[in-house]
Amino acid sequence: MEEANEFLAGLDTKTIKKIFYNIELAEQTNDPKLFKKLQNDIWELRTKFGGLQIRLLAFWDKSNNKETLVIATHGFIKKVNKVPTKEIERAERLRDKYFNNKTKK
Repeated sequence: MEEANEFLAGLDTKTIKKIFYNIELAEQTNDPKLFKKLQNDIWELRTKFGGLQIRLLAFWDKSNNKETLVIATHGFIKKVNKVPTKEIERAERLRDKYFNNKTKK
């Protein structure tokens, strides 16, 4: 989604490469250190790089019988042990907006 793209655009090239490496790795493995379910069908893609804990929050779009998409809503630099509730709520709002827009098309 747009907010995820904007977050990634603000990062340096090496960090972006590490995030995309972790995305590819998460596609091939079932490692909760990389991709973990939080709550209400919101997931987090975890990347640790350069002393930062970078998170992309995401959800699944299974509405197409042929393929399942994982949609990243937004990203942030995690500063505390637990993912802040406001970030999960933001991901839920963006997920709802995505599906509302999708049904209108």
